[in-house]
This record gives sequence, structure tokens and C-alpha cells, in this order.
Amino acid sequence: MDPTTPTTPFAPRGTKAEIEEGTAFAPKFDADGLIPALAMDASTREPLMLAYMNAESLRRTLDLGEAVYWSRSRKEYWHKGATSGHVQRIVEIRTDCDQDALILLVEQVGAGACHTGRGSCFYRRVVPATATGGAKLVFTEAQLTFDPQKVYGNPPIQ
Repeated sequence: MDPTTPTTPFAPRGTKAEIEEGTAFAPKFDADGLIPALAMDASTREPLMLAYMNAESLRRTLDLGEAVYWSRSRKEYWHKGATSGHVQRIVEIRTDCDQDALILLVEQVGAGACHTGRGSCFYRRVVPATATGGAKLVFTEAQLTFDPQKVYGNPPIQ
């Protein structure tokens, strides 16, 4: 094999029974080569963020022991915490029955997972529509855990 060719730690996709009942890790990436990855706090089981991985970012995550995602907007690898210091150390990775989604149970290091300055990207809940109005969002985590402008240098959201 050519040493410049990256190797993959993943098994080839097998039969339905092999994928659903076997022990081989054979993730199913979508047509864009991505798989959704929900990061959750390993202790509290609270959701922190949803991102996407491609085969290389998933391989890097497994090798490094910290979350590495694929940024769909920037079209580049994103080692969570490389800029902010708020890394996500992998405790466990789970996959669903057909291996097309991942849950990353992580130790969130630093002040938070969300670029808005909160501990979690899931800081609002949806309240269903009523007779007097449409569905609304209610903050569940209004307080910032860090100043995103100081961490990222971005202007505040208006």
C-alpha cells in the first residue's frame, strides 16, 4: 500500500444483519460523505452540540481522543477547542442501529460548547403554538458562561 494513502479504521459496510447485530464499526456516511454527531456531556447526559463528521474527522477523533468535526460552512476540519480551549475529550462514542448517526459522550473542558458563549448549543426549548400565537422559543440557559468576543474576537450578535 502507498504510505501516503490514509488508512481507515472502519469496516466495509456488510449485510443488514452484520451492521445491526455485528461488532464491526462500519459508519454510513451520507451522499456528502458526512455523518451527524451529537455531543453530549458524559456525566449529565445533557446535549451540548450537533455537528458533522466525515471519515477523516472521525478517524482523527478516534486517534486523538478529542472531537474533530467537519465544518460544512468553512469546508475544513474543526478540532473543537483549538481556538477557544474548550475541547471535548471523548469518553465514549455510540452509534445507532444502522450506524448512520453518532453520539459522542464527552468531557467538555472549558467554559462551554457553544460559540454564543453558553455551555450548550441547545439553550432554548420550543413551546408549541397556542390559539393566540405560533410556536415560541424559551431560554433554558440565558446566562453566558464565557465572553465569545474575548474568545473568538467576533462582534456581539445584534
